[in-house]
Amino acid sequence: MEDVLDPFGAPTSLGRLLALMEDAAVATAAAPGTNGLATAAARRGGWWVAKEDDDAVHLKVSMPGLGKEHVKVWAEQNSLVIKGEGEKDPEDDADAAPPRYTRRIELPADAFKMDKIKAEMKNGVLRVAVPKLKEEERKDVFQVNVE
Repeated sequence: MEDVLDPFGAPTSLGRLLALMEDAAVATAAAPGTNGLATAAARRGGWWVAKEDDDAVHLKVSMPGLGKEHVKVWAEQNSLVIKGEGEKDPEDDADAAPPRYTRRIELPADAFKMDKIKAEMKNGVLRVAVPKLKEEERKDVFQVNVE
């Protein structure tokens, strides 16, 4: 399995592009006036990692404090959506909010088997596998006969 977080690699794969998007989100979090997911990602040191192999893109999403009953994953149009919302910890102070995670990742539906996505939540870590369509299965790839 190729690690797409190679800082010297060109964004030639979807996994590499996802990693670059995360890097940009973390960098943006340091800018004044930013908030939301980018800030949360920076505070936790990033909360997801993407890796890619020949068959799928694999996401590992850190969601501490959540169990599978707190997490929802779905695909719609060209997006994979990951949402999680935990319960407020009674030991936290009154102003503390329950843990919340939201991420929408753009995935071209014509390059992936969106109906075959698998997700597993264990020990606060969500693992998602998004299977790729083989080149011969894709409807947007046309081979041209060279004469």
